[in-house]
Amino acid sequence: MMKHKIEAGMEVIGADGVHVGTVDRVVGDRIELKRRDSGDGTHKGHHHYIELGFVAGVEGPKVRLSANAEIAVTLEEERSGRPVDLG
Repeated sequence: MMKHKIEAGMEVIGADGVHVGTVDRVVGDRIELKRRDSGDGTHKGHHHYIELGFVAGVEGPKVRLSANAEIAVTLEEERSGRPVDLG
């Protein structure tokens, strides 16, 4: 597993080389992206997570995912820390 090679500040890129985010830290089996670098504007200010299972490799200061950036962004799991209003 490459978990021990992933460090804060590393760039996360898709298989296509497109920027997905910046590592804030590794939490369990997920990469937490920095808030200021997460999302497309509608989700800014929230942490996003990417499962470590999507990591294809660590190349220098970059974490490369097995999916293209566009797909990886849809795989992110949002955790805002606030309850979700279902009604």
